[in-house]
Amino acid sequence: MNNDFFDALELLAKENNIELETLIEKIKQGILKAIKKEYPDTENINIEINPETGKFMMKLIKTVVEGEPEDPANEMNIDQAKTISKRSKVGGVVEIKLNSAKFGRVAAQMAKQQIKHDIKEFEKERLLAQYEDKVHECVSATVQKVEPATLNAVLTIEKNEVYLVRNEQIPEETLRPGDIIKVYVVGIANPEKKPSIKISRKHKDLVKRLFEIEVPEIYDGTVEVKAISRESGSRSKIAVFSKDANVDAVGACIGPRRSRISKIVEELNGEKIDIIIWSEDDAEFIGRALSPAEVISVDITDVENKACRVVVPNNQLSLAIGNKGQNAKLASRLTGGYKIDIVPENAVNEG
Repeated sequence: MNNDFFDALELLAKENNIELETLIEKIKQGILKAIKKEYPDTENINIEINPETGKFMMKLIKTVVEGEPEDPANEMNIDQAKTISKRSKVGGVVEIKLNSAKFGRVAAQMAKQQIKHDIKEFEKERLLAQYEDKVHECVSATVQKVEPATLNAVLTIEKNEVYLVRNEQIPEETLRPGDIIKVYVVGIANPEKKPSIKISRKHKDLVKRLFEIEVPEIYDGTVEVKAISRESGSRSKIAVFSKDANVDAVGACIGPRRSRISKIVEELNGEKIDIIIWSEDDAEFIGRALSPAEVISVDITDVENKACRVVVPNNQLSLAIGNKGQNAKLASRLTGGYKIDIVPENAVNEG
């Protein structure tokens, strides 16, 4: 029976990725609670679980006394003690072996529930420890399956199953089992109860992390990413600045023969990326942010409320505004929320 117990114990430890010693301690705690429920006033309880010797024993330990015990839960008369062990003597202790059947169904169930609870707690702690240094980072994940009804994807990250819900996937993207994709770890949801890893492919910082991976100059700090705005699946704008006059920030991001930016665009399912040179001069930065449109002038009309008027060539108006206003919206976000009023050159001249 003990052999079956220890075999089951090893299997449980392996299935839950828990050290055997740690699991044994958890089980001891569960059994101790069950015994305490049956013997609430007993102070000394010994539980031995030793996979090396195959011992699985539970004992109540009582002090041997001469006369009538004042504390029957923790003391035993010498005559009664000698029926358990002939070596018993006054002042010593006697060990009373317990049979697991003695606990009854309720006590056994309590131990089982405690073990389940402790394993869940251990899994929670392990998950939190494993991912706390990955929060706000980009990690690789393998697509296991895509649920047909919801299109939510089940991914594996370091052997853990993680959900990538449909509204955190890139629009128009089709994920297939076996695909290896990059995801951004947004955070850990519900850490106090049942933690889960929240991941995204729509988050703007995924773009930043991908540039850090592909562009050594960003990774080592020579080129700094100052701002990002994104409409996932359609277009992103990234503002960069070189701390070294000899390093071209835009060229570093694009890479030889567009090799670096091409990898990022491919990872983002063909999303367009505008690379903008950041400037501390707001007017200059706004003008650049409206790329690929040309800009004639930028006039900051209200510094406090961040409002400006931008004049563009007549044939550049629709490009500056973008489809459904997308280019202007992205430029606004990139520049810290500026309200950008875009007007064609002929409107200014007529005015």
